[in-house]
Amino acid sequence: MRLVTLPGVFTPLSDSWMLARALCAKVRPGQSVLDLCTGSGAIAVAAARSGAGPVTAIDVSRRSVLTVRINARLNGVRVRALRGDLFTPVAGERFDFIVSNPPYMPAENDQIPERGPARALDAGSDGRVLLDRICAQAAAHLNPGGAVMLVQNDLIGIDPTVAALERTGLRADVVERHHGPLGPVLTARAALLEERGLLAPGVREEDVVVVRGLAA
Repeated sequence: MRLVTLPGVFTPLSDSWMLARALCAKVRPGQSVLDLCTGSGAIAVAAARSGAGPVTAIDVSRRSVLTVRINARLNGVRVRALRGDLFTPVAGERFDFIVSNPPYMPAENDQIPERGPARALDAGSDGRVLLDRICAQAAAHLNPGGAVMLVQNDLIGIDPTVAALERTGLRADVVERHHGPLGPVLTARAALLEERGLLAPGVREEDVVVVRGLAA
């Protein structure tokens, strides 16, 4: 897959590709996909290349939306790229799959960055500001039998994500898990994470997981 990122747009890392693989293993030709916090559009483009359609990608960044359109064209697929806050641009619409690799890095405070590299990383002091909003709203945008698939690490809590999805009537489970060393951002924040009890003293490893919520 050909992929470019404009300046200021986050380059997808292993967690994005982990989610893309999990989605492409499940999606069937003609099924609709919504990719929230899309960044470069890597997951949306991968879904479209697998035969999904229509595919919609949303991000608050103008440069992200442009990057998605460029990457869709480079790969010869159709992706509807929209700018906005999570589900706002698709109010009233439903999808077979909703996927997201949202910012989930615990930050120093709850202020959400409006620009710069931190915009793609920081998600409040507990790392769950955007994740919890997606969990609360996803069920209302799923077709019967549809699924939401979210990637995150275990430092911000897997059980809270499962519980949040189940509160909306979805059946939740973990479908992918990868154990490995902390990345550079979390390593730099290790002392802060230890202070908050999100990371055990001296531990420099994490589980990255894909949590799925299934609609009846």
